[in-house]
Amino acid sequence: MSSFSKERVAHIADLARISLTEDEARQMSTELEAVEEWVKAVSEVAGPDIPGTVNPLPIEDVTRPDVPGETLDRDELLAAAPAAEDGKFLVPQILGGE
Repeated sequence: MSSFSKERVAHIADLARISLTEDEARQMSTELEAVEEWVKAVSEVAGPDIPGTVNPLPIEDVTRPDVPGETLDRDELLAAAPAAEDGKFLVPQILGGE
C-alpha cells in the first residue's frame, strides 16, 4: 500500500491551505507514489560509504579575501583624465540639457 493515498494527499493539501479537486488529489497521489519509488531506488544504491552531494561537479571558491589593497593616487588619476575640476572627473552630459 502506498503512503500517499488520495485521502492523505487531500489532508496534506488542506493543512497547506491548498484546494485540490478529487481528480487533482488522485493525480498528485499517483505522482507522489512515483517519486517515492524513485527515492527508494536511489536509497538502495546510495549506501553509507557514498558521500552525499548537491552538485556532481567540484566547486571551489575562487574569490579573493575582501581586504583593502593598495589604492591609486587621486591626483595622479585626475592628472591623467581628459578633464577634471574640483577633484572630480568631468564627463560629457548625455541626458537632457536641451
